[in-house]
Amino acid sequence: MTGIHIVGSGHTAFGRFDARSLEDLIVEATREALAEAGLTGADIDAVYLAHFNAGMASDGFASSLVHQADDGLRFKPATRVENACASGSGALHAGMNAIRAGQAKRVLVVGVEKMTHRSTAEVTAALGSAGYQGDPAEAGLSFPQVFALAARAYAERYSDPMEAMARIAAKNHANALANPLAQMRREMSFEACNTVTEKNPLIAPPLRLSDCSLISDGAAAVVLSADPAAHARSAHIRAAVHLSDFLPMSRRDLLAFEGPKRAVAQAYAQAGVTVADIGFAEVHDCFTIAELLMYEALGLCAPGTGASVLEDGSVYRGGRLPVNLSGGLKAKGHPVGATGVSMHALAFRQLTGTAGDIQTPDPRLGVVVNMGGAAVANYATVMETGRG
Repeated sequence: MTGIHIVGSGHTAFGRFDARSLEDLIVEATREALAEAGLTGADIDAVYLAHFNAGMASDGFASSLVHQADDGLRFKPATRVENACASGSGALHAGMNAIRAGQAKRVLVVGVEKMTHRSTAEVTAALGSAGYQGDPAEAGLSFPQVFALAARAYAERYSDPMEAMARIAAKNHANALANPLAQMRREMSFEACNTVTEKNPLIAPPLRLSDCSLISDGAAAVVLSADPAAHARSAHIRAAVHLSDFLPMSRRDLLAFEGPKRAVAQAYAQAGVTVADIGFAEVHDCFTIAELLMYEALGLCAPGTGASVLEDGSVYRGGRLPVNLSGGLKAKGHPVGATGVSMHALAFRQLTGTAGDIQTPDPRLGVVVNMGGAAVANYATVMETGRG
């Protein structure tokens, strides 16, 4: 047990916000998290801001924008953390390490990204910079193309995953309907997701538009504390694992998803639990094939059998382990720097019974799996309700 707790959360809506700046989003999420924790800026010992950016925003010194939320944060150390799509979890781990080292008792972690003011081509290029640039063949791949390779490999090694991927998309859109913070609160049927049409074109064959996460603006925040008794509610971080794999895809089997599998297995072992103990999961579904592989990484099923937990209802609301009740990156949205913080903030709300219409009954334990790049930076967190 880590002895570290989330004691407050903040979360803007995710979407396209032309009139809102990066600063506006940071300030909103920060103020909500502090208020929920019953704290002011003066009570915080350190700040960590997750922000991928990669040239998408002009606010290059974003960490100090957090101070705009509360004058009491002035002179508190603030650091920007970047680890591709797992930047949010990276910031969370940095905050946890500060508490473990005795340098802080209460840490504010904020994740933010502003993406929609850039064209799709510009965002695709920025995200692509998280791939390996030392090999021209890999450097030329967009992330839709990378995960298209995974979908084709899955079909060759196991069976065609496209129907299962369409079911994942439809599930996550249905979940997002109950989440007022989600970017795309629109029902999409399995048939619509499983059919290539003018509204659902191929993006990187065989990936369809419905298989891809969203370009988003948004922010999320959590407050970490080693003293949960001082706060109205808390969720204990029972285990937290970070491991990173080789960046070049040529040095690993992408379909094996070894990074997420190892991170999850180590988190379960650290927490002293098995997948049977977990009540819900928030996982990194940047593309629907990624969620399918996450089912296998979670230990829900054997390699190549991810479709089985869709067929038996395990991963749906009310199933034995509902996955992405928030709508996931697929429908909630994917403002890259905010994603990992968002996943932990919403897990905190599940475990404290404050998740609103996306609440699952009495979950007790939840798992968060956030990854950067194509399963390169891998983070798995087991969280539990109560003081821990």
